[in-house]
Amino acid sequence: MGIYESGENYLETILLLERRNGTVRSIDIANELDYSKPSISRAMSILKESGYIWMEKNGDIHLTEKGRARANSIYERHRLITEYLMRALGVDRETAEEDACRIEHVISETSFEKIKDKIKELDEN
Repeated sequence: MGIYESGENYLETILLLERRNGTVRSIDIANELDYSKPSISRAMSILKESGYIWMEKNGDIHLTEKGRARANSIYERHRLITEYLMRALGVDRETAEEDACRIEHVISETSFEKIKDKIKELDEN
């Protein structure tokens, strides 16, 4: 089963919350994204059925290997697109973050690789 933009956002959020807090529960995701608990529960069920997460009996949420790979990929896109928009184009941080959040889900691999190359080039100068 494929994963859509909303699912990718959930995976990225789980990854970031895990890094920040060590553990992740549905309420943490609800608070972070300002979504309702029932919405989060439904999304977690879909992610679990698709093999992206697993949940402990106590409610702790963990990324599977597949989920972690997808979350890391999305987060890398988010970071590098944000950086590109700011450094190469002069976009302010808030706008760059918001735009990157949308672009990260639809950008082609070819275009993303060009952005990565441009960031490396900027780092070298």
